[in-house]
Amino acid sequence: MAGPVAPPAAPARPVPPRPANAPVTPAPAPSVPPYGHTGHPGHTGHPRPAGYGPPAASYEVPLGGTALLGPVRGRSAGRAVAVAVCAVLGSGLIGGALAGVWLAADESGKPVAPAGYAEARELWHNAPVDALFPRTLAGPGAGPGSAARTWTRIVVAPDAPCSPAVLAGGLLATVEPLGCERVLRATYTDATASSVITVGLVFTRADATAQRALGQGLPARLGQDVPPALSGPSTVAARFGDRQRASWWVSAPADLPVVVTAVSGFADGRTVDAPQPADRAMAGGRTDAVAQSGLGHEAKGITESLTRLLRTTAAEAAKEKKAR
Repeated sequence: MAGPVAPPAAPARPVPPRPANAPVTPAPAPSVPPYGHTGHPGHTGHPRPAGYGPPAASYEVPLGGTALLGPVRGRSAGRAVAVAVCAVLGSGLIGGALAGVWLAADESGKPVAPAGYAEARELWHNAPVDALFPRTLAGPGAGPGSAARTWTRIVVAPDAPCSPAVLAGGLLATVEPLGCERVLRATYTDATASSVITVGLVFTRADATAQRALGQGLPARLGQDVPPALSGPSTVAARFGDRQRASWWVSAPADLPVVVTAVSGFADGRTVDAPQPADRAMAGGRTDAVAQSGLGHEAKGITESLTRLLRTTAAEAAKEKKAR
């Protein structure tokens, strides 16, 4: 007699193939506070939230020779992008409107500060980093022969007090009586990564009359007082120091309580014996390397682009304040 028949074995459960490129959900990027809330000794008007401290300097991550930065988020990334777009598309209209306000005066004959002037004074601690120093900055007509320029941010420094470490001596002596509030700096490179430019925003407490007087002939008054360079380890600006400074420019727009500075140099680290003001380096007929490379155009063009961006950001801040 045959023994008991074993039940049939259960069929093996099929194992689904593993996709070659399984989707990965990235971890949320950490939020980086705007330049504000870092505080400084003696500054009590703007308390910083718990956990907010001075931001460390940010450097690029080289990728195929292109200078890139990781995301630096402010309180509103969308707003920062919108501000940058407005700076390119609407800067002419806004700049013209603000300039026209200076034609007005109060009963005593003093110039009337344009809308956004007071708000601009507070941008150093209210605006996101990307709104003041966008990752990519456009300079329409800023190059030799009115060629377009595009600069990429490669270094961002923490905000700093007004001192000889971040300001040239003559400029420091000029702005200190006005109430020098804070200095913000960043370094950019051009589209070919052959030049580097350190830019600075010097925020003051100057009133409308003092600011208007400050801007008249400022570069000429400073002589050869060249702004300091801001280098960045492992970036194309790694060798950008005092001896590499080639051309520079300083501007004090009448409609903003800010001084905008820029100093340019070669990205290959070559030294320059005598840095030239941008207007001299841009003069016709020049055959020296600084002039031929357009470093004067870089310095002056980037200050003009940053000034237009500041006007836009200040106007947006005034609009928001009025809507509240």
